[in-house]
Amino acid sequence: MADHAPHAAYPAGIGEDVTGALVAAALPSPEELEAGRVLFAAPCRFVHAAQGLDHLRPPAGPEVAFAGRSNVGKSSLLNALTGRHALARVSAAPGRTRQLNFFDLDGRLMLVDMPGYGYARAPQEVKADWQGLMFDYLRGRPTLRRVMLLLDARIEIKPADTAVMELLDRAAVAFQIVLTKIDAMKPPALARKVEEAQRLARTHAAALADVLATSSETGDGIPDLRAALAGLAS
Repeated sequence: MADHAPHAAYPAGIGEDVTGALVAAALPSPEELEAGRVLFAAPCRFVHAAQGLDHLRPPAGPEVAFAGRSNVGKSSLLNALTGRHALARVSAAPGRTRQLNFFDLDGRLMLVDMPGYGYARAPQEVKADWQGLMFDYLRGRPTLRRVMLLLDARIEIKPADTAVMELLDRAAVAFQIVLTKIDAMKPPALARKVEEAQRLARTHAAALADVLATSSETGDGIPDLRAALAGLAS
């Protein structure tokens, strides 16, 4: 079950609330930031794609999966994390990925790019293919340490997002909310969004208390996310 943490990590520039008062926000230590930098400076390569459970390789080292709506910026975030512009394919057509893509980070951590969800004419449902393969993967993968659940900071949280959180609760898989595309927001609006995401996390048994806010465009929050992931590596 989730290992709840006591603070929310903010990128520089959103440490004030809507009134201008300072918001307490404990950031990663210099040692944690350095561990994240070193880890993600290491080689990262695509190693495997699975379209079904029978295509999965046997579990080995720790894995972290990235989930989110089809247009949330998942591939861009993976590229920003690893500093490789073409590690994960950024498609102009959301919802194209229909498999689990595995990226080996220096033999210490496997990054798993999950198919996007919610890109459908039925926004209140998580797609059946996502629920099937993905739920089986989530609940049956002993090396899965955490799911990073990406939410677009610019838009409201969708029913499909909350459905995935409920799925993760049922699978008893720890997940952490990561806001994306924060470069498009002003600090007061972003502070409200972070607070909203924190409240939402508190309503889910499998959610970590931390909410990370990131931008693949500017790099805001990327060192904090790297530090969080380094803590899960072998």
